[in-house]
Amino acid sequence: MSRFVVSLLSVLLAAFLVAAPSQAQEQPPPGGEPKPFSVPERTSLTLDNGMQVTFVEYGNVPKVTLAAVVSAGNVNEGPEEVWLSDLLGDLISEGTTTRTSAEISAEAARMGGEINIGVSPDRTRLTTDVLSEFAPDAARLMADLLKNPSLPEEELTRLKRDRIRQLSVQLSQPQQQAFAEFRKVLYSDDHPYGRVFPEQSMLEAYTIDDVERFYAENFGAQRTHLYVVGNFDPGATEQAIRDAFGDWEEGPETATNPPSPSSERQIHIIDQPGAKQSNVYVGLPVIDPSHEDYVALQVTNSLLGGSFASRITSNIREDKGYTYSPNSTVSSRYRDAYWAEIAAITTEATGPALKEIFYEIDSLQTTPPPAEELEAIQNYLAGTFVLQNSSRGGIYGQLAFLDLHGLPDDFLTGYVDAVYAVTPEDVQRITQTYLDDEKMTIVVAGDRSKIEEQLKDFGPIAE
Repeated sequence: MSRFVVSLLSVLLAAFLVAAPSQAQEQPPPGGEPKPFSVPERTSLTLDNGMQVTFVEYGNVPKVTLAAVVSAGNVNEGPEEVWLSDLLGDLISEGTTTRTSAEISAEAARMGGEINIGVSPDRTRLTTDVLSEFAPDAARLMADLLKNPSLPEEELTRLKRDRIRQLSVQLSQPQQQAFAEFRKVLYSDDHPYGRVFPEQSMLEAYTIDDVERFYAENFGAQRTHLYVVGNFDPGATEQAIRDAFGDWEEGPETATNPPSPSSERQIHIIDQPGAKQSNVYVGLPVIDPSHEDYVALQVTNSLLGGSFASRITSNIREDKGYTYSPNSTVSSRYRDAYWAEIAAITTEATGPALKEIFYEIDSLQTTPPPAEELEAIQNYLAGTFVLQNSSRGGIYGQLAFLDLHGLPDDFLTGYVDAVYAVTPEDVQRITQTYLDDEKMTIVVAGDRSKIEEQLKDFGPIAE
């Protein structure tokens, strides 16, 4: 970690020396060894109804973040329920049995914050960031929202219209279309991860009964973990949580639904007549965060395509000029992950760019990277890790990540050491083992008349 910090200080010092000629011959100090990361001390408890609570006293700013993470999201939706969890999230913020939406907003503002609700594939998050003295009040407000949502039917039509507009906007974007098709090919319509967008008619058909049923089937104390991070009165906050959440029904146990994604070469074209660019997704299923090779995979991804100085980016952006902002990612969910390279490529360079992407993958499979190249990536990841753990939200997010994937504390405490422990030979092994380009799905949203011939060299194209 400190290697990254020292490197950054070295850059700043060099800039200072340029402006101070009398010191121009001075050299910055050598980098030091990375310091281990320590997870802030925390206290955890479980209420009688199964709800988990984690307290982390952190920082000197008089603020506190409360985040209720419910193990319910898009993964719990049936084939005819796409975005139903999102619609429920919208409705939760519209009021409780004792508070209107306006009263909720006013109360949160009085505490110096606001209420935010977000839905992801695996979880629904209710968060707020308030002044320290209001931690007990914030806990009571969050309990009311989670336990007693009014789910007002009179707001449903408006919220469905909002979602339909959002759907229309996203479906008009070629990159979103490519993303949805990539997920569909990888997971199929049989799994929620493969159902990215609903049909408009599906959204229009949802009733308040559908929303209430989804809430009853997926929300409850057993599926909820509340994180409290920052400066707060531990005794008063704990008592408020026990009083406010203690009578919440247990609800359903957490349900898991790991997918069985496809891992074979498939090519799909989404025709965009006249498109000047091809929006490309190339990828395959990989190991999830519970696997011992996951950190090494993250390092490999950053070197290959997941950072600005990565090989694929340097090749198809800097050297060839085929695209402006390519990027690769390891996208993870519970017991699932995939690797993907994502790029918007000029139409005439679609085939050549794919060839270069596979060239860079094959190069890492045959030849380990130089140690200097790998160390630069390791410094980048160590620095990013520092930033991720330098805020209340970052700390709760990391702890929630551990809890979702069932990881021990040493995943975080040993993360920097694990990053620097990756060798050039490890990068080669990871690429050989997990990034077999012959098993990668290719999805391209572009002008079929101009790209089909370019893609035939990579395999048969689905009709």
